[in-house]
This record gives sequence, C-alpha cells and structure tokens, in this order.
Amino acid sequence: MAWTRRIPVTEQTGTRASSPFPADWAADVLASDGRVVHLRPIVPADAAKLAEFHGKLSERTRYLRYFGPYPTLSERDLLRMTTIDYRERMAFLAILDDQIIAMGLYESLDGEGKPESAEVAFVVADEHQGRGLGPILLEHLAAVAGESGFKRFEAEVLSENPTMVAVFRDAGYQLERSFDGSTIHVEFTIDPTDAQRVVRNARERASEARSVANLLRPESVAVIGASTDPRKVGNAVLANVIAGGFTGPVFPVNADRRSVMGIRAYPTVRDIPDPVDLAIVAVPAGVVDEVLDDCLAKGVKSMVVVSAGFSEIGSDGSESENRLVESVRSHGMRLVGPNALGVANNEVGVRLNATLAPRIPGRGAVGFFCQSGALGIAILDEAARRRLGLSSFVSAGNRADLSGNDMLQYWDSDADTEVVLLYLESYGNPRKFSRLARHVARSKPVLVVSNDLGEDDELLRQFGVIPCSGISELFDCATVLAYQPLPAGPRVRIITNSLVLGEMAAAAGARDGIEVDGIVDLEPGAAPAEFEAAVVAATADDSVHAIMAVFVPPVAVSVQDYAGALLTGSRGSAKPIVSTFLAVDGIPRGLSIVDDGGVPVRGSIPSFATPERAVSALAQVSRYAKWLRAPRADAELPAGIDAARATGLIESAIDAGAGVLDDGAAAELAARYGIAVTEFRTVTDADAAIAAADEIGYPAAVKAVSPQWRRRADREGVRLDLPDKHAVAAAFADLTALTGDTELHVQAMASKGVGVAITAGDHPAAGSLISFGLSGPLSDLVGDRAVHVVPLSAAQARELVDAPLSAALLSGYGGSAPVDKDAIADVLQRVSLLVDQQPGVRTVRLDPVLAAPGGAAVLSVEIEVGPVPSRADSGPRRLR
Repeated sequence: MAWTRRIPVTEQTGTRASSPFPADWAADVLASDGRVVHLRPIVPADAAKLAEFHGKLSERTRYLRYFGPYPTLSERDLLRMTTIDYRERMAFLAILDDQIIAMGLYESLDGEGKPESAEVAFVVADEHQGRGLGPILLEHLAAVAGESGFKRFEAEVLSENPTMVAVFRDAGYQLERSFDGSTIHVEFTIDPTDAQRVVRNARERASEARSVANLLRPESVAVIGASTDPRKVGNAVLANVIAGGFTGPVFPVNADRRSVMGIRAYPTVRDIPDPVDLAIVAVPAGVVDEVLDDCLAKGVKSMVVVSAGFSEIGSDGSESENRLVESVRSHGMRLVGPNALGVANNEVGVRLNATLAPRIPGRGAVGFFCQSGALGIAILDEAARRRLGLSSFVSAGNRADLSGNDMLQYWDSDADTEVVLLYLESYGNPRKFSRLARHVARSKPVLVVSNDLGEDDELLRQFGVIPCSGISELFDCATVLAYQPLPAGPRVRIITNSLVLGEMAAAAGARDGIEVDGIVDLEPGAAPAEFEAAVVAATADDSVHAIMAVFVPPVAVSVQDYAGALLTGSRGSAKPIVSTFLAVDGIPRGLSIVDDGGVPVRGSIPSFATPERAVSALAQVSRYAKWLRAPRADAELPAGIDAARATGLIESAIDAGAGVLDDGAAAELAARYGIAVTEFRTVTDADAAIAAADEIGYPAAVKAVSPQWRRRADREGVRLDLPDKHAVAAAFADLTALTGDTELHVQAMASKGVGVAITAGDHPAAGSLISFGLSGPLSDLVGDRAVHVVPLSAAQARELVDAPLSAALLSGYGGSAPVDKDAIADVLQRVSLLVDQQPGVRTVRLDPVLAAPGGAAVLSVEIEVGPVPSRADSGPRRLR
C-alpha cells in the first residue's frame, strides 16, 4: 500500500520539529502466534534500522507497499519518514530482537481539503507476515489519530493486494470502497464501535491464549540449574518433570556435569542441539541475566523462573526484575515468575509438572492460578487430598509478566478446563479482569479468593464471579462445579439417616438462602435400597432442584453398598447431588465415577465434612446458576438510544477541554440515551425568566444552580409552584440576592413525588458502577445506597429500585400512593448504558428524580467527561 500523496523529494522542504509523545503510546503487544512484539513511535535515530528493514523486504512486498520496485530509501526519504510531529504525521514501529519487523503510519490529508482525514499505510517484513501485526498497528494508529482530532482513515491498495483490504475489514470497520481498475480506494471512520471492540477483544483473547499455550504445551523443556544435589531446587524441578512423564525431550543444563539423573546434560542452553520451547530457570538471581542471554540466543519461547531474589527483596531486586521482563519481552518471550513455584499441565499429550511441589493432583477439569509459592504447595497438596483433578496450574510468583488475566484468556478457550480457580493477592489490571471474568463466567465458573475488593464481594457476584472466603470454600465450591450439574433453582431436598444432621443442614440452608424442599428421614437402620429410592424420587420431582444426602454409617455394615446406592440413584440426573459421606472432604473413591484411566469424571458425588459446608457450597453454586439464567443487559436494550450522536458530543466536549458539562450540554447528552430532563431555561435577568416561564407554562419553578445551592435539604435555593409572571420576577430577585448567582433556571413543575438519586461512574476494580437511593443527606449519611455493576438489564434495574432499605417509601408506605417503579428502572438502565457504552463519561448524577405514580421526572443531570483513566484496557491491545 502507498500514500496517495506521493510528494516529489524536491517538495519535501521541511517538517515540524519532533515533539515528545506520551510514554503510554509505546506498548508490548501479542502477535496472533502468542509471541511478544514491542510497538513504539518512530524517532530520528531509527533511520539506519529503517533502511536495513526496507532493504530486506522482498521485491513483491516493496511493490505492493510502494506501487513500484523502490529498492532503496534515500537519505531524504529516511529523514521524512523518521522526523514526524506525532500528530499530523505519525508512525509506529514493531520491534523484535532490536530489529524493525513492521511499520504503520498515517499522514494528514489537510492539504487536500480533508482536515479530519488521514492516509494510512503499512508494511510488514516477509517472514513476519501472517502474524496479525497489521491489525495491531491499525488499532494503535487509530487511537493516536483519534486523540489528534482525526475522524477517518483513507488508503490506496493495489487490486492485487486483497490481504490489506482484509486488514481493515477484519478489524470491524465499515468500509467505503471505490475501484479504478488497478487500485482500490478505501475509506472508513475510526471512532470505536461495538463491532470493533468485539473484534479487538476476540483477537486479544486468541493471541493471549496462544501465548499461554506456548508455555503450557511445550514440545521440549530445558532445566537450567539442574542438579544432582537433592537439596537444590534444580534437582527438585528436574525430578518432577521426569516423574510427571513429560511427553517431550528434557534437557538438563549444568556446566559441571555431563549427565544429571541419567540424562545427558549441556553446559548452556546454546549447546543443546535441538529446539527448546520452555526453559525452567533454577539458578541464583545473580546469574539469571547470563542465562537469559543464552535463552534469547537459543530462541526459547517461554521461561519459568523459580529463582528468588527479585522484587520480593526490595528496590535492588525490583530493578533486576524490570530488566528481566524488558529483555524477555523484547525477544518475543513470555515469563512466569520470578520467584515462581512453576507450572503444570495434566493434558494427556503433555503431562508437564514443571513445579517445585512434591505432590500435584491428578488430571481433571479445574484450572488454578495463584502467586505465592508456599501457598501453591499447600493448595496442590489439599487438592490432591480431596482428589480434585486439575487441568493446569500456574503459580506466578512475583507476576512480573504472566498474570491471572492471561490465564483467564487461555482457560476461556481450553477444552480441558471447565472450572477456573484464582487466588489473587492483587488485581494487576482490575478493569481488564472485570471484563474478562464476566465473559468467561458465561461459559465456565470463575471462583476467586482475594482480599483486594474487601467488602465488595457482591460486585464480583454481579459479573458472574464466585467470591470465596478462603481455600476451603474455594475447593468446596469447585468440587460441586467440577463434578455435578448446575441447579435449576434454589430448592434442595435433604435425604438422611440422621434427623439431627438433616435439621442442621436445613438450618444452615435457611441462613444461606437455600430453600429446603423437605427432609426425608430414613432413620438410622435404613438399607441402601431406601437411600437409592429416595434419591430417585427426588430426581423425578420437578419441585426439587438439588439433593443433599447426609449419611451416618450404621454399625457393622458395608458403607460401599450405600455409596453404590447414591451413585446408582443419581446416575443420569440433571440435578446436583452432594453428600456428607463418612465426613470425607472431596471425591471419595466409593462415590467416584472414573474413566478408563481411573480419573474421577462428572457424575462423581462430592462429600463434605459437615452439612453446613455442603449447604454453603450449594448456595454459592445456586447463586451463580441464577446469574447465568438472568437476562443479559445487552439482550434487551431500550428504544431511543443514539450512541453515535452521544459519542460525537462527548468527543467534542473533551476536545474543547470540558470536564463537567454545563446543564444544557448535559441534558442534550442525556437525551441521546432517552433520558428526558424536565424542560428548563437558563436565564440571567427577570425579563428572561418571565419569558421562559411564559414559554414553558405555569406553574413554574425558579432554581439556583451553583454547586453550593443544588440539592440543599432546606430547599432555600428553589422557589416552587409560581403561578404567574409576577411571582417569577419576585422569585428571580429573591434568589439572586440570596445566592449571588448571575444565572438561574426556570423549569416546568413536575408532579409531586418521592425524590430519588441515581449516580454512576468509575470504580477502580469493577470498571463502572451505578448506585440508587432516596435523594437527600440522610440517605448519604446512613449509606442507604444500592450499588450494581453496569450495564443493567431491565430485570436488574427493577431489582435495584427495591434494594435500598428506604425503598418501602416507593411502594405506598404510610398510605401514600405507590410510585411508578418501572419508570425509575427505565432511567436506571439508560444511565447504566450511557456510562458503559461511552468510555469518555466519567460520572453521571441525576438528583433529584421525582418518582410519582404516573412516571419519573428528571429534574437535574450532571455529567463529567474526560479521557479514560487508563489506556491499558480501553484502547488498543497491549500487555499490562
């Protein structure tokens, strides 16, 4: 592809001086094959590298890019390409191993009478074509162009180069094309749309999943620091890789020995004659840099650094860790650690145990991510004791590169993983976590232990995550989810031969929101056949959604017969069944259904030490199942939303430097989402106030609008029910004298009602939140506000209306007429969509909204706009 403006060299008589560009324009990104590539703006010092890059392009690639042979770049060409202003002319380079592998650029078409358009072009090194670099460059160019005020990109493409047209089309843009026989002219707007975000997120998921797959599915492994000394970590990790039965070649690296554990050893990774996919580094921190150089030279794809001595020891270690990550990424690699326990993959064709843990669980359908190595060993031991099978496991240590978000992307598409467990000490990118978690939770349960959200566990539940208080609860829920179906409702039938324990279970269920359908007391001497018959009856009863079997073994009987009865009775059932069988935790062998390899599979019955824990796990699973059944917010959008026009208003306001919009602009923006503010006029004198009231109609209201007078409980800044022009004039004079304001509002009177307040805006961990409660300081003081993540479905909005403790005042409390709650819910849903769909909106406040029997009147709306807090999850793809 070429620029349309092919300016002769003699006309290229100067450029504006280079200006600094924001640091966050540079980014590490993942190509479609999962390898890391560094993107950054071009600088004049890149001239020599750019000439080398151009010289290595094939004749065909140069022809498609420049519409001719163009074998070399002249000094003037290089000067023009590398000396840019980062606004009217912009270029990104893709860098790997300190070499340019791709370039994308745009140039303003202002000289052709198109001040909001720029021409865009790309070129990718032949050996790196097909790695998805074109779409990534386009995303980053479009983001910078949007910040610089451009609205459209144009491009000229040779008709024999359909691949380049596909770059634009596959990025989600709506293309306008024209054809003149030899070239295709392409134009498209660059404003982000829902379609583009879907495409971007899908590409991100695929590339991040591929990068983790490179780590967890290596074809060969090198253990650097492999040792014959059983006291050293290099001995433990090599022994575990071998004992785990890794299906590929294993290469010990030890400079002093020719073999380790009977396997030929090599002095360095460079000396290994075959390719190495994964390097496990178990050497002192001080020599990791030297080992890294060897790995980079060898072309290793991924590294697991179990060595300690990095950021966990202080600032010196942090500097070493930062250098390690920078070097690893600059060569296209991914890193687990440092200070990591390691990684494991139980997939039959891999069988990788690259950890320091002496015991790992068998194969299963649960993926687990944690940070702490010591905690990881305890976690793996507990999972193995419970016979909770794992698909894969990652303990990331200092989490310098690979994170829980990366693992979510991988497990989302991993057919072997049905349940995701995360033990998070912190959220590296909270906004991205909330986006990924709610996506993954639609198909696979996501269970999280974290203290980072504190009392905001309910926020996690709102986007489908199951928050757990600790490892015990985490495994309790995981065993139900991994081996049993989801319940279709909250009702549980308890089957027991101990009435006391059955009643304990029922009491626990009442506390946890479980509805006990009934207790079937079989009495202590019940035979196995009676247990089986009771289970069969429960599975056939449509009023029952789950079954709990509480079994206390009679004296001198075979418990295996009872286990077989429970399995037989539940076989083929679509209802989950849990038990307190012999007070065993996990999946007892007697209650297991196993595959040909002896691995427990779905249909196995989980057991818990106490009835309370069994009920608690069922309650968590039931809440998750209810979330899945609820209508999705994007499945039932209200009418009257013009998102495109709203985006234009917001961008114009941000470009103009606006923060808090004036009242007129805020009302106009709200109207684009179907939120009608009760008609008002801004006036500056009494005559204008009278004219406004005459136009709006009587009775009217006159209101002070400066911040200190809005929403005052004493309502001193408002004059209501003004019947005529004389009252309006008097009110204007009174309020200007009282407040000192030079501008007031004249507003139509709304029907009398209950004042409520709706606010929405940024949250550091959950993205954006919306809150609802009664208007006024009392609700603020006592914290009587219901909060929910956005967007809201219609049903969720209706539930939010009833959530505050004071919501009874909306339902006719004290003999008053009930208000129109559906009208309030409609406003709530529209506000939630506004803040969710428009990343330029920082906060929204509707206060008061008068809720009356005949509807809801919005009297005031305040909106603040501004750039998104972080480009890390709102802009083009990038690693954190």
